[in-house]
Amino acid sequence: MSGLVFLKYISESFSQVYERLKREGSNTEDKDEYLAENVFFVPQSARWEMIMASAKLPTIGKTIDKAMFAIESENDSLKGILPKIYAKENLDSIALGKLIDLISNITLSDTKERSNDILGHIFEYFLGKFALSEGKNGGEFYTPKSVVQLLVSILEPFRGRVFDPCCGSGGMFVQSEEFVQEHSGKIDDIVIYGQESNQTTWKLAKMNLAIRQIDSSLVLWNSEGSFLNDAHKDLKADFIIANPPFNDSDWSGELLAEDIRFKYGTPPPSNANYAWIQHFIYHLAPKGVAGFVLAKGSLTSNTAGEGIIRRNLIESNLIDCIINLPAKLFLNTQIPACLWFIRRNRTTKDILFIDARNLGTLINRKNRILTPDDISKIASTYHSWRRGSEYSDTKGFCKAASFDEVANLGFTLTPGRYVGLEESEEEIDFEAEFARLKSELQDSMREEERLNVRIMENLSKIRA
Repeated sequence: MSGLVFLKYISESFSQVYERLKREGSNTEDKDEYLAENVFFVPQSARWEMIMASAKLPTIGKTIDKAMFAIESENDSLKGILPKIYAKENLDSIALGKLIDLISNITLSDTKERSNDILGHIFEYFLGKFALSEGKNGGEFYTPKSVVQLLVSILEPFRGRVFDPCCGSGGMFVQSEEFVQEHSGKIDDIVIYGQESNQTTWKLAKMNLAIRQIDSSLVLWNSEGSFLNDAHKDLKADFIIANPPFNDSDWSGELLAEDIRFKYGTPPPSNANYAWIQHFIYHLAPKGVAGFVLAKGSLTSNTAGEGIIRRNLIESNLIDCIINLPAKLFLNTQIPACLWFIRRNRTTKDILFIDARNLGTLINRKNRILTPDDISKIASTYHSWRRGSEYSDTKGFCKAASFDEVANLGFTLTPGRYVGLEESEEEIDFEAEFARLKSELQDSMREEERLNVRIMENLSKIRA
């Protein structure tokens, strides 16, 4: 789906410039004319009207694959990026034709900017749907949009170098660019740097960014990954935004015990959490700030020296803020998650703790999102604290803890240990709450039973 959306996008953008050149009597096949407009050149055989004309033919898959090859041959920045998977025998040509008809009916505005926005949202929609349907495997490349928006709202990357060393499908970059645009900034004021070890995911990122006309020339791929083959060794970034793999035990830590990046302590080979933290710090500029997602266990773990590393980070006055996230935000894991914010050149030794576990809205039984109001509440709390005005601790939600308070709790960083329990004037209706929980449990058991029945039915068919 993502490949077809991308093909539709570049063909639409090309057609707008093509029609203008035609009206002006200019050469409509001059590639330089399109390059000047920051538009990909689409050869005639790959234009969307040709795809539409072949949609009902049994050879439609081959037509699309040939179109992908033709576009890559005319645009160096897309070489090796586009999917050529539509001619596979197991792909139903009738269903593919219907999908083309569906995409063809997308209504676009007359302006290129509006078209980019619509198609960008469609691309993002299908990325999210794919991640939702694929579960653990799909979530490897996709960070939920509301989590990315929260990171960006706190970091405020108006200008400078933005870096994500495990960039997945590029969502961090998209939200950074949208943040600049929404706040009347200049897109040219930020430059994005990225790295990804999964080639398929990297290709998704390149297409995702191309749809928004975001320069992805510094978003790089290598199979070794950021630890073994740092693609931006000399980069000192103003902003780092990332969602590294949770509790990764396959990061080749045994080969990196003496690595220069691990200034605050050697991370255990069994868990990459503190390797990622120190990788981020290594790449921060003198006034840089990093915001990233980690498993909640990173806030308290003392395994194999992790507690010592955490203490060293706190004593070095690098940790700015910790946010406890609600459950069910992530598609690929049920592991509790949190956000870390690390800042160089801090002017206070206090650490802001925010417990957001009670925020968010369920969109189905298994998944939750942070609403715009939730994001605003958390981000405004952080910025009020940073400015030193209109901030006050709120029991059960936020607390600015001193270094001594953190030290007295053994350098643990769990927000709940600092913010306390929320004060409430309302009495809890325990009977009603018990009934609600019982109903949820019964629904869950029924769903599990239905799933088991389907599995047994499928197994029976396979055996038959």
